[in-house]
Parts: sequence; structure tokens; C-alpha cells
Amino acid sequence: MGANVPRLLVTGGAGYIGSHTCKQLSRAGFQPVVLDNLSSGHRWAVRWGPLVQGDIADQSLVRQVVRDYGIEAVLHFAAYASVTESMQEPRKYFRNNVTNTLSFLDTLLASGVKRIIFSSTCATYGLPEEEKISEATAQRPVNPYGESKRFIEQVLRWYNRAYGLEWVGLRYFNAAGADPEGEIGERHDPETHLVPLAIESAMGLRGPLRVCGTDYPTADGTAVRDYVHVTDIAKAHVLALQHLVRGGRSGAINLGTGRGHSVLDVIKAVERAGGCPVPYRLGQRRAGDPPRLVADPALAKQTLGWRPKHSSLKSIVRTAWEWHSAGHRAARATAV
Repeated sequence: MGANVPRLLVTGGAGYIGSHTCKQLSRAGFQPVVLDNLSSGHRWAVRWGPLVQGDIADQSLVRQVVRDYGIEAVLHFAAYASVTESMQEPRKYFRNNVTNTLSFLDTLLASGVKRIIFSSTCATYGLPEEEKISEATAQRPVNPYGESKRFIEQVLRWYNRAYGLEWVGLRYFNAAGADPEGEIGERHDPETHLVPLAIESAMGLRGPLRVCGTDYPTADGTAVRDYVHVTDIAKAHVLALQHLVRGGRSGAINLGTGRGHSVLDVIKAVERAGGCPVPYRLGQRRAGDPPRLVADPALAKQTLGWRPKHSSLKSIVRTAWEWHSAGHRAARATAV
């Protein structure tokens, strides 16, 4: 890319959502520069710009990257993101998601960077009573992961007022699926997300899927979530950045479809996509899991012009199945 292409720092850009966002940023004419310590990201997922291996808490490194690449804005994905783990190890989550992010924000401000898109979450809402959750819904997190993200949103509001830091916090509902062109997809170790877990169980790559909770106040007793295709989430980051560049207001925005699907709905969708059963067993609820989380996506449409195009459950599961099938075939070929 040419020297006049805007360069953006993407923390956690070797991860699932970060890597998909780098692809969309590149297509939109930006140059993503990835900063990732590779603790959970993958070197192979960095394909649309340089990778700087390091940590957001390394202030001298962050200053150097901003200076050397002429960084104009930041997309901040780097964080721990497991509800279950956060309940078991809250110190780990507050140290990384809060303390390290505060250090990172201070370094950005000292380096003259005044725009940031923040990776937030619907977990900030806790146990909402509304059928569909809007940005006006009270934020009462019920797990340390959601609490850590809510805290940084509050920090960003105050930093905007005091230091002029422009920001958009995108509150994802359930990111799922894989790049429709098959270039990148979801791979965690350990895997904690429902769609890939169900696919791997169907493929015989792991044991029966554990369905966590069958006594929720939902149509079939299993938890309901608003699943959003990762490519649609990635495109929303581009729109949010363009929104700030145009002088748009800072604030938090939901990313969801307004449609909820239960765990059993997802299992059935995986069975249809793969043409084989998903073995599963019923288990107890997980601590910190709300029964239902479904977005009111009106503000994203109104403010960003965002309309999810790949987020039907069929499309989400199909792209994920194709990604995992290709990876499984490649692994088998390598083993031969």
C-alpha cells in the first residue's frame, strides 16, 4: 500500500474477530498494523498487514509502533473473553482487560492518538428484563468479563470529556461463523464457543457437546443468544471508524440482529449443515450465564448504516462448517 494509506493499530488482530476486521479494513483502503502477543491469536491469521508481536502494556513498544507506522487510530480487541474463566479467575481479567487497557490508553494519548474503536460486549448488560436490549438498558454485569468491559466503557466516556479521546464501543452479541471466502475462521484453544463446539462434536473431533442448562425460561429451556456473523461485526468496525472520521458522536452501540436462537436451535442447524447428528448431553447451567440476550440493533442501523448481511443462522453455521471441514481435511492430509 502507498504512503498515504491511513494506518491503524489493531490490538489482538491475530485473534478471531480482530483478523476478520483486518481483512475488511484492508478492503476499505486502510492499512492494519497488528499488535498481538499471540497468547491466543495466530500468526497465520495476520494476512493484511504487518504483525508486531508484543503486549499492549509495553508502553515503549506501543509508542514505537505508533511512531514508526504513523498510526492514526486504534481498534482495540486485545482482551480475555471467557465468561466461565472470568468467574474462576477474576484477577486475570481485571489485570489484563482493565489495568493493561488503562496503561494502553494513556500511552495512546501521550502519543497523540485520539480515536479508538473498542471491542465491548453484551455481557455488560447482565440479566436484562427487556425482550430486546437497547443501549439504554441498564448495565449490571453478572461476571467479571462483563464488568471489565463496562468499566473501560466508563473510562472512555471520561477520557472523551477530559482529553478529547473519540471512541465507539461496539457491544457484540454472539460472534460466530467464518470468512465466507474461507481465508480465516475461528480457532481457540481451548474452544468455548457453541457453534465450533457443536461442529467438532458432529465431526467426531471431540466428545458429546455439553448443553449447559435446560431449565431456562425459554421456549425449549436452553439459553437464547443473538448470533452475529463475524464478517458483519468486522464491517461494523470499518463503519464505526468512518463515523468518527466524519465527526460522529462517541458512544456505545449494540451489534446484534434482533433475532434469538437457542442452544438446541444451533444444534439442529449444525446437523442440517453437516448432514450428521450432533451428540450432546444435558448439563447444569454455567455460573454467570443469562437465559436470554437479544439485541435491539436500531442504533447501529441509524448511526452507522450497519445492516448484517451474513447473519442468518444458516449462513453462520454453513461458513463455520466449511472452515472447520477444510481445517480437518488439511490436518488429515498432513498426518498421512
